[in-house]
Amino acid sequence: MVIKSVELEIVCGVTSKLPDTDKPEIAFAGKSNVGKSSLINGLMNRKSLARTSSQPGKTQTINYYNINHCMYLVDLPGYGYTKANVKEKEKWGRMIENYLHISKQLQAVFLLIDIRHEPSANDKQMYEWIVYQGYEPIIIATKLDKIKRSQVAKHVKMIKAGLNVKPGTVVLPYSALTKQGREEIWNLVDELLGFDEDAPKEPKENSQGGNHGKK
Repeated sequence: MVIKSVELEIVCGVTSKLPDTDKPEIAFAGKSNVGKSSLINGLMNRKSLARTSSQPGKTQTINYYNINHCMYLVDLPGYGYTKANVKEKEKWGRMIENYLHISKQLQAVFLLIDIRHEPSANDKQMYEWIVYQGYEPIIIATKLDKIKRSQVAKHVKMIKAGLNVKPGTVVLPYSALTKQGREEIWNLVDELLGFDEDAPKEPKENSQGGNHGKK
């Protein structure tokens, strides 16, 4: 997808009612400090539209980015922040679960996992939540530049095994530093939404993102 316009259009807090949008949505979930904001900025060709921080737990709202006036990229709150109190963790969890359950336009969910480590208990719970809501998560293995190229296949296999993913689950390694994987992610989004690769257009009728949309 060629990015022509980007706008942070909707921000939903804990007490906000989720919007009933008229454009397809692609959501991004991931635990705190996994590199979600950096990925979103990289996808949008923006340096700081999505706030990045060395301090985990910054994204505490659901943020809707309008891309080319034809789709929303939805940034979900980071989960698993260890210093957050129990009430905060429950609050963020409910927000994410509520979005996955209610959104009528959600076409696919990308789940970010740090490629360096085995998936955490929170990662496994989030994967199971997404599956429970009827979606087949696409995994983005972040921080690709932190491991050697020879280790990539081994670590991708480790992530698949740790999450006990369904056969055929897509895992896309990504580096916020080199932007390696950016093109592959957008190509998949274009395919899911039925967009032409070079120009935005209306998505295909009844597009549900292949095997990744809600069943």
